Amino acid sequence: MMAEPRVKQLQGLRYVVPLREGGSLPAVVETDEPGPYVVKFRGAGQGAKALIAELLAAEIAAALALPVPACAIVELGDGFGQAEPDPEIQDILRGSVGENFGLAFLPGGVVFDPVADRAAVAPDLAAAIVWFDAYITNIDRTPRNTNLLLWEGGLHLIDHGASLYFQHRWEGYEDRIHAPFPQIKEHVLLPFTGGPAIAAAGARLGAALTAGIIRRIVAAIPDAWLADEPYFAGRGLAAHRDAYAGFLLARLEAPRPFEREAIDAAGARLV
Repeated sequence: MMAEPRVKQLQGLRYVVPLREGGSLPAVVETDEPGPYVVKFRGAGQGAKALIAELLAAEIAAALALPVPACAIVELGDGFGQAEPDPEIQDILRGSVGENFGLAFLPGGVVFDPVADRAAVAPDLAAAIVWFDAYITNIDRTPRNTNLLLWEGGLHLIDHGASLYFQHRWEGYEDRIHAPFPQIKEHVLLPFTGGPAIAAAGARLGAALTAGIIRRIVAAIPDAWLADEPYFAGRGLAAHRDAYAGFLLARLEAPRPFEREAIDAAGARLV
């Protein structure tokens, strides 16, 4: 059974430690819920659009019962993390008062290695993840940067801020809904699956993403993350949300060029 979107609203209580692996300087943060979250900050270089991509991708993955840590919108108050001595981090935190994005921290999770951890990936799961990443135009799940964690014996999907990149240029976005996505050829899990499995995943997952689910997911985007987008000036937040929902729903319409690209990419590896 597919899960319903379940984004939570939490309060950030304590800045624990920065994670310096990526350019956005996320951090482990304690909240008013047991167990810390890895929080990405609105004041970081990628800004609110990266958080929108993170939220939409995580909630779509959860709706498809794909293995993604629980996500939350994490509210930060004035003065949060003021004891952190790094001035760069302080600048980010000052620009992040309000709503930010968090994924539940997976203690002891290790980065997936496509050579050493091959036995951890079932072909059907690999196919579903390839289909999902093609759907959300995720360019950042490659052998160089898998953005997969192994935790408690299973894969978990993280770091989707580079997906849904259409939003960085709204002008003419309708004409790019079905634009080619050649980056799927670089997907780290393509060698773990095949075209028929991807086709089967598409039939199952595509049917599960109803208009109601997509619109409920999009409705969870905080208003503050949608503010100050010149393309929607004067049209309101509802028009902005409708554009996200329209993009995601249109990509699900047959014949789904992204799905065909993924199937063909898997087949090409066997030639």
